[in-house]
Amino acid sequence: MTERDIPESWPPSRAGEPDDIKRLSRTPQFGETQAFGIPATGSTSKSVKRQIQDNSGLPLQHQSAETSLPSKGARKWPRWMKSWVLWAVTLTLIPGSVGFLAMAMLLKLPTAPSCPAIFWPLASASVRLHCAQLAASKQNVNDLLQAIALVKELPQEHPLRGEIDRFLEEWSKEILQLADQSFQAGNLEEAIATARKIPEDLSAYKLVDEQIAKWESTWFKAEGIYKDAEAELQQRRWQSAFMLSAKLLRVDNQYWASTKYDQLNNLIASAREDGEKLTKAESLADSKVVDNLLEAIKLAESIKQESYLYQTAQELIPAFGRKMLDLAQANLDKKDADTALDIARQIPDNTRLQTEVADFIALADAQRSAWIGTVSSLETAIAQAQQIDPSRSVYDQAQQLIARWQLEIEDVARLEKARTLASQGTLEYLSAAIAEVQLIPNNNPRASEARQERNRWRSQVETIEDRPYLERAEQIAWLNDINSLQAAIAEAGQIRRGRALYPEAQRKIRTWTAKVQRIQDQPYLDQARILAQSGDLTGAINTAQPLALSGRSLAGEAKSAIEDWQGQIRARENWNRAKEVAVTGTPEALVQAIGLADRVPRTSLLRMDANIAINQWSQQLLDIARFQGNSDIPRAIETAKLIPSSSTAYRAAQEQIKNWQQLLNPEPLQFEPITPIREQ
Repeated sequence: MTERDIPESWPPSRAGEPDDIKRLSRTPQFGETQAFGIPATGSTSKSVKRQIQDNSGLPLQHQSAETSLPSKGARKWPRWMKSWVLWAVTLTLIPGSVGFLAMAMLLKLPTAPSCPAIFWPLASASVRLHCAQLAASKQNVNDLLQAIALVKELPQEHPLRGEIDRFLEEWSKEILQLADQSFQAGNLEEAIATARKIPEDLSAYKLVDEQIAKWESTWFKAEGIYKDAEAELQQRRWQSAFMLSAKLLRVDNQYWASTKYDQLNNLIASAREDGEKLTKAESLADSKVVDNLLEAIKLAESIKQESYLYQTAQELIPAFGRKMLDLAQANLDKKDADTALDIARQIPDNTRLQTEVADFIALADAQRSAWIGTVSSLETAIAQAQQIDPSRSVYDQAQQLIARWQLEIEDVARLEKARTLASQGTLEYLSAAIAEVQLIPNNNPRASEARQERNRWRSQVETIEDRPYLERAEQIAWLNDINSLQAAIAEAGQIRRGRALYPEAQRKIRTWTAKVQRIQDQPYLDQARILAQSGDLTGAINTAQPLALSGRSLAGEAKSAIEDWQGQIRARENWNRAKEVAVTGTPEALVQAIGLADRVPRTSLLRMDANIAINQWSQQLLDIARFQGNSDIPRAIETAKLIPSSSTAYRAAQEQIKNWQQLLNPEPLQFEPITPIREQ
């Protein structure tokens, strides 16, 4: 029977068995993973053969032989079974499908074992190592630790032990590298914790303590530099802080050398700006001007909380407020209550001095009322001070002021009465006013004011009592003769020391006494001047000498005249001596004579004669020098240099000296070069 002979029907299938196509679809593919990662067994060809067996269980070739024979009972085939086209298509599709499936299973690569599904107690060393390598390739701490755990427990005598130890050391170092990355990122604790996860029984664990010690040392060094820089910032030493920050660049840690370095530099810049603000604030506060103090408080308040100088600024704000309060107190001490209260009310609340400011204002307001000085104002001040609560710090001071003001009320009443009496201006009323203020005790608050008023009124009384003596003395002295002046002096002398008009009386007495002395001593001074005009200078000096030593009114004038006469005597002596010396005519004598003549004062009558003589003697020196120049020029030059610059011969002497020096040091002759004549 040929291939085109198709049987009328297929042998029936066995009960309970699926057909060939269904069995083929359920056949596992080549390389498909079973439990624990073990690949499926059996070849594709065998599987296909099993799938295409018929229900009789015979091989394919036997089926073909049987099916090619006609059934004994079948004599006719159905018409559709006689269609050769149907059978051709069927015979083409079935072998092609089977071949395609076989080829697909042959070309499919076997898959790796599924590590998460492996039952590790039964897994082989190669499987463990393979899965450990897969885990370690993920390059994170947990997977590296899992890789170490998979192979670490394998026996030491295992054939793969050398390779396993190499991987264990490599993975341990990779964990240390990951830990170092955490350290470089600024996570010291994380880095240490990571390094500590390496099992202690590994050989690489000996590097853990060494690496951790290095990390901690580096971290401790960097922290120390940072803290030192912060301390310098708080002391406002910017340059020193910047130099310390530069040390972070040399720290073997990327986090400190970059992130923390930038952070510290930003802090330094910010702190420096804040420091300049505080410096300006302190400078303003030192001026002790209210507006400047308020500006200083604003500058200190502008320092932000994250600044290193925030605490310093917060400490300065109350200090500036305290300075304002001190300034207010200084004005209050000067009894300028209005200015003091104005300053106190401007103190900001952020100075935290509200309680002290309130107490100051209450007490200053009461004192301002008391300084008005009337009974009603004192009573108002007492009422204001009594409102201060006993719990306040100024309560004791307020009570002391109340007690003082209560005493002042009595003193003010007496002072007002005394002033009313003294306003009448008569001796009787002034005396009554003095008696009234004397009733105020010396230890009372208004005792000083009472003494001032008493002294003023006593001065008025003394002036009224003594003015007649002074007026009579002035009338007597009007004639300006010795007797009248002496009588006036006696009259004014009745005003005793300590009285109101005593200084004025003494001034007039000194004036009148000087007039008396001038009248008495003038004849002696005039006589001395007459003697001086006659040429008897010695007699004039002897006559005026007693006046100069007397200390009387003409003593100064006599001393001046005596000094003038003594100068004239010295001038005459020098002039006479100069003429005597010049007679010899030698250069030395002439120079000495010129010096003596030059001592005659410019104001002396002999000065004109001295000038004429100096010119003559200078001309003689020039003549001598010229004569010497005929034989000894250097000597002549020295003689000519002795001529004084004030003489008329000085210029000629200088010209002569210049000529002589040229003769001694002639300048070399300079010849012009001769230009040769060119032939035409």
